[in-house]
Amino acid sequence: MIPIILSGGNGSRLWPLSRKQYPKQFLKLIGNQTLFQQTIARVMTQGMQNPLVICNHEHRFMVSEQLLVLNQDTDAILLEPFGRNTAPAVAIAAMKLLNDGRDELMLILPADHVILNTQAFNNAINNAVPAAEKGEMVLFGITPDKPETGYGYIKIAEKSDHLPEDVFPVAQFVEKPSFERACEFLASGDYCWNSGMFMFKASRYLEELQQHAPDIFDTCALALQQSTLDNDYIHIDRDSFEHCPEDSIDYAVMEKTDRACVIPLTAGWSDVGSWSSLWDVHDKDASGNVLKGDVLAFDSKNCFVTAEGKLITLLGVEDLVIVETKDAVMVAAKDRVQDVKKIVNSLNEASRNEAHSHREVCRPWGSYDSIDTGNRFQVKRITVKPGASLSLQKHHHRAEHWIVVCGTAQVTCDDKIFLLTENQSTYIPIGSVHRLTNPGKVMLEMIEVQSGGYLGEDDIVRLEDVYGRSEKMDAVTM
Repeated sequence: MIPIILSGGNGSRLWPLSRKQYPKQFLKLIGNQTLFQQTIARVMTQGMQNPLVICNHEHRFMVSEQLLVLNQDTDAILLEPFGRNTAPAVAIAAMKLLNDGRDELMLILPADHVILNTQAFNNAINNAVPAAEKGEMVLFGITPDKPETGYGYIKIAEKSDHLPEDVFPVAQFVEKPSFERACEFLASGDYCWNSGMFMFKASRYLEELQQHAPDIFDTCALALQQSTLDNDYIHIDRDSFEHCPEDSIDYAVMEKTDRACVIPLTAGWSDVGSWSSLWDVHDKDASGNVLKGDVLAFDSKNCFVTAEGKLITLLGVEDLVIVETKDAVMVAAKDRVQDVKKIVNSLNEASRNEAHSHREVCRPWGSYDSIDTGNRFQVKRITVKPGASLSLQKHHHRAEHWIVVCGTAQVTCDDKIFLLTENQSTYIPIGSVHRLTNPGKVMLEMIEVQSGGYLGEDDIVRLEDVYGRSEKMDAVTM
């Protein structure tokens, strides 16, 4: 069995913590690991093969870094140039396996789910194996504990003799219901939530996909054929993939096949798709509050508050979600958090940077934090990992002043290469070819003051880059 980890979501309903360039699966929302790392760790304890990860091209360095922290190898990392939902992503993964002569069981797992009871989850996986090996299309359904309107539902049919124990035929897929219908589903005991987790053989999925969604099948086959390999990364061909229809596994295959079956699962599952669901899975204080960071609460109940840098105080409020980051604060009623997407859509329409990136931006070499900006100047705090190096580059419109706060910097400026240590500084004139490297064994921290007529990130001409990033690509991405 090979885990297929789907890591392409944006998690916009958890804005402002989750953003397009740093979505929720890469955040430590619960515990000391990110949701992506928890997903990997949860399945690798079962002796499965190395996972195959599918993610957006922009997130490739975050995926590699978080796998490195786990000391976890992968079968491959498939890079989508843009999302086309889950059906095409899994199709390309299945095609890759068959091209390698491996018609194996695929365990399809979104990278951003929480499962508190790992043993119950493992038992469900073991129960699914016999059915999947016989060609069934197995879906893991979550036993509902409340009338949730944010999930699709699955109606469970009566037990069939041809299916193993604890595996049931699917009678019907139901779209997200009204609250009244959700109450009826909960009372009947015949329905599960659709978790988006599946198990089936690679060949069986492709058989069903070719029958029910041939356009997706054909386009994915062409996209994989024209993809390129770069170390552990498989770059899915942009031109071919652009023509692929966008669809989920549920719509493209599971609702059309006559081999769909479900395993009911009670394992403390959540897709943490909203701030209220994140509140649900956290431990709470005596007043029902979840307080993270520098927070003081007085006479306040059932609130979720997370503070990144500022003190947040609450007095006499209930059922609020308050999220503070370095560049944004969101306050919402807890029963309205499903509408956070409206905020993100508005930010996108206004072309505001807060919709897709944080003030502190991760790069494969480290990060930079834009701590102050004004007329013709910008101040950044730059952190460079030991042994890492920025690209060899130049700027047409700005000069830069570098001040080392901690560590050692190796500076290339035109034909000069020299070292700077703590409290030393240098000047990079407009148009100079330059590079910053950390030759030491500790993090390099420095302050960069930019000055000039234009300070945008797209004023970068990259001449060399150890991470294989192009000038055009990296003006707006990782």
